[in-house]
Amino acid sequence: MNVRRRSSAAALAAIAVIGAATAPAVAADPSPSASPSTTTPSGLYGTADPQYDGVWRQSLALLAQDTAGVVPSSKAVKWLTDQQCANGSFAPFRADPAKACDAKTMVDTNSTAAAVQALWAVGGHGDVVEDALGWLKSVQNKDGGWGYSPGTPSDANSTSVVVGALTATETNPEDVEKGGKSPYDALLTFALPCAKDKGAGAFAFQPDKDGKLLPNADATAAGVLGALGRGLVTEAGSGAKSKAATCSDADGPTREQAAANGTAYLADALAKDGHLVSTLGGSADQPDYGNTADAVVALAAQGGADKAAESLAWLKKNAAEWAAESGPAAYAQLILAAHATGTDPRDFGGTDLVEKLNATGPAPQGTAAKDTAATSDKAADEEDKKDDSPFGVWWFVGVCLVFGIGIGFLLSNRSKKQQP
Repeated sequence: MNVRRRSSAAALAAIAVIGAATAPAVAADPSPSASPSTTTPSGLYGTADPQYDGVWRQSLALLAQDTAGVVPSSKAVKWLTDQQCANGSFAPFRADPAKACDAKTMVDTNSTAAAVQALWAVGGHGDVVEDALGWLKSVQNKDGGWGYSPGTPSDANSTSVVVGALTATETNPEDVEKGGKSPYDALLTFALPCAKDKGAGAFAFQPDKDGKLLPNADATAAGVLGALGRGLVTEAGSGAKSKAATCSDADGPTREQAAANGTAYLADALAKDGHLVSTLGGSADQPDYGNTADAVVALAAQGGADKAAESLAWLKKNAAEWAAESGPAAYAQLILAAHATGTDPRDFGGTDLVEKLNATGPAPQGTAAKDTAATSDKAADEEDKKDDSPFGVWWFVGVCLVFGIGIGFLLSNRSKKQQP
């Protein structure tokens, strides 16, 4: 894969602000319960023990910041790149990145695929991304999919998050084959028929010990995105262009119909209370905030933001306390749900999700140039007013540039790597 640099800059916007003050289950769970780490690694978001989810939550945090127009801390990005093994893979957490990975290092596809999406989004790490993609392709199963760990049977969640990494980096999943099978072929093996007693159009995670496929809401939310060829960050789909969110076996096992079937299953599961539930043995059912946020993303991606309106409203009303308890990945999930539905994450039921996320780790560098367009336009208008000065606007710009050399740029160009 050849990766070329894509850069964007807004020089006048920068000048205007010079001087301003400023898993399967593992992958799906935003912050698995764990004892707080005695020492939080420098650059990592959150204070919970990162043993099981360090790379995952860091990747989600960086992705969420990027979608919200925030330039992440360089320290936070470096923490993530330092976690990569020499072969391109990522483990959930490496306490000593200076120590080489070995056979005991528990690398996995979910952490690696999430890191690919995050590092592609923030830009400037094409070599890391290329090595990670190479490793993912090397551990693809013969059915075209991926399991959580190399060599384990494929599952819907892992296959979908790798599809997200491929499409995010502009790699066509249909071209990534093993044994003549693509990731989409693998995903369709987890899609269930529409009959109520056979799965109601859901995706299964993977066959159980008896080889039976059982409907799974978490796997369905992931499977919908995977079947659509979407990543962790996605825009709302167009209802006019999408398959209707009704379950049908008439068109055969196409990935578009499988996505529509999965969406119909999720809509039905959400219809009663507006949220999914988590069932744990010996305890009462509890609202499942994380999977509800993922379902909102899937609904919006497949059929448009209006399809997710009720559950999005429920999250706005109820999810703030959950996110505060669960940490950065939870805030990130809500931000990604807001992004998918065109909702302002800085006013999510009265909560500024971006501010809350930023507070869980190193302070970001600033605001991305693309989100300072309005500020830039306003600044340009102010500059035009100076045209009647004896020196003109370009003299003023030059002075600002010289001044900027003294204090440093507060905004920097962001570069992205992309594959032709």
